Amino acid sequence: MSLFSNRIRIQTFIAVSSALTGGLVLADPEFDSSIRPLIEDYCITCHGGEKVKGEVDFSEIMEADNFSDHFEIWETVADVLDFGDMPPEDEEHRPSSDEVQQILSWYEDRFVHSVEARAADFRPRRLSASEYRNTLRSVLGFDLETTIMGAEQTVTERSLVLKLLPDDPPGESGYMNDTRNAPLSSHLWEQHAYIADRAIVELFSSERRQALAQLIGEELPGDFQAGEMTNGQASSLLLHLCKLANRRPIPESSLHSAFASLQGLSGETLLNATKREIKAILVSPSFLYRGLLVEGEPGEQQRVDAFELAERLSYFLWEDMPDASLMEAAESGELLNRDGLASQIDRMLASSKALNLSESFGHQWLGLADIDSAADDATTRGSLRGQPLDFLHYLFTEDRPVMELIDSDVAFTSYLTAKFYPEDREQLSKYVKPKGIERQLVPNERIKIEKDQERGGILTMPGILAMNRGPILRGTWMLRRILGERLGEPPADVPPIQATAPDSKLSFRDRFDQHRADSTCARCHDRIDPLGFALQEYDDDGAYKLAANYKPPRRVSDHDEPINEIDTSGTMPTGESFANFQELKDILLTSKREDIIRNIVEQVLSYALCRKLEVYDRATVDDITKTIDQSDGSWEDLFLEVALSLPFQETRLPEIAN
Repeated sequence: MSLFSNRIRIQTFIAVSSALTGGLVLADPEFDSSIRPLIEDYCITCHGGEKVKGEVDFSEIMEADNFSDHFEIWETVADVLDFGDMPPEDEEHRPSSDEVQQILSWYEDRFVHSVEARAADFRPRRLSASEYRNTLRSVLGFDLETTIMGAEQTVTERSLVLKLLPDDPPGESGYMNDTRNAPLSSHLWEQHAYIADRAIVELFSSERRQALAQLIGEELPGDFQAGEMTNGQASSLLLHLCKLANRRPIPESSLHSAFASLQGLSGETLLNATKREIKAILVSPSFLYRGLLVEGEPGEQQRVDAFELAERLSYFLWEDMPDASLMEAAESGELLNRDGLASQIDRMLASSKALNLSESFGHQWLGLADIDSAADDATTRGSLRGQPLDFLHYLFTEDRPVMELIDSDVAFTSYLTAKFYPEDREQLSKYVKPKGIERQLVPNERIKIEKDQERGGILTMPGILAMNRGPILRGTWMLRRILGERLGEPPADVPPIQATAPDSKLSFRDRFDQHRADSTCARCHDRIDPLGFALQEYDDDGAYKLAANYKPPRRVSDHDEPINEIDTSGTMPTGESFANFQELKDILLTSKREDIIRNIVEQVLSYALCRKLEVYDRATVDDITKTIDQSDGSWEDLFLEVALSLPFQETRLPEIAN
């Protein structure tokens, strides 16, 4: 029997892993005696039963056995009560200041002061489509690609893996690597089996002779035929594949016994038996799942072993399996100390594989897929999309301070987007259009912002502005993605902003003030509007309207006010006022600095852990936020702090059922 029997192991594993759950159960007599009556008196009418506003349904969370499962909702409740947003000002029946404080004190005791940091319960996780594609390529030494004919300016997906496997839906964390609630279905397993078959055919083709030789561990003659493979070569190939696929050392004694069935075979019989064993490896649970072979004592919180730590680190920074250097650091124990870990992170960020950090984490965190709706031309879309990705890669890999996300003198552009940098575009290399090509997507170049001071940082990038057209979308994006504030969906009964009547002299902002006169609307728009209107100096395409050579777009939207009517002033709910975006940026860099850093820490930690953060992760977030804030830490500092953190370094293995 093969070491990797497929379907039985997979079915058993999925059944076991789906039964693993973790939670924090705490009895709370104070809630029943003091807090529940207040919620039922003041909140349940609009937030319970058939009537649910703002996606908060107290009828569900008040009956839960486990309050910690809903700590984010209670956090929102505390925020709106603290700001006085709820109940609405026009609501006559409102809690007194003492009653509000009673709820806030209960929240602090329950979710802040009494919760200690601990590791999450271990749950194995399937490789996402991107992780699987990268891992398969690292194991075999080549990528599986399809043959596609496309125009020069067309962006096409060439990976066979990514074309065949369905997109992973975002998990509870909002990230696609959070696959613990999306196990390996029978259909998905069949897709993996097909991909394995295609990979095996290509591995033994003449075009991949070098990759095969690398796996066998010896040079192969130019006229080598797969049917000529010796028993020793086949065993060497399988041993090497097993070690790579399991992402940790496997005792050779057990591997040799597993492949004993190859003894005495030769020719096509040996080749076919080897192919069967390779397929068993490539569809085995230990290859398709992360952490399945983690070692430790069941039932105890403990530090993960060095190879599990290497795996966590490589999929965090590279979205790929550990390479040989990382495995050596794990085997020697170097990875288990701070200096060794820091050295590996520094090395890994210098690798081309670190592009995956911006292209996966950064892309999902900032919602950059929406840039595809920002321009009709494919080449312009590609350049607009590339700007924030190149910028994030620069921040992540060149040890730049975390807050340079908001304010930086570095930008990335090409001839396709140079118009947005009219004064600094002279730094670009001269572009010469090839004959026969109308428009060509070329790599962005790094420039220093010296004169175009209206740019700098992620918020004023043309693609970010163009994918968020108008003050509502821009303010909402900034609140959610940068400041990390949770906003519910607008109530269904809220009327839309009325279009300008032909004879009306009201500006868009005037009409907006009328709209938010409804207290239900004002609750969110008090936070959204100041941020969004501060960016009214930029039109729907992301162009700066106050530039000397500005030309309005052909299609002017209803919210795109004329230059002489632009009003970028605003007041934050916390009282800070500003006259324009630059003054708002100053507020973001000072009084909102900790909020921004905290959100960044939460996003990075959640992505690194491949799960939604829980209440017991709060202490870790607090500690890392404080460290980065006080030291003006860089992104590399942040990645190191995450890798050193308790939830990244430790786990709680489940008890083994009798």
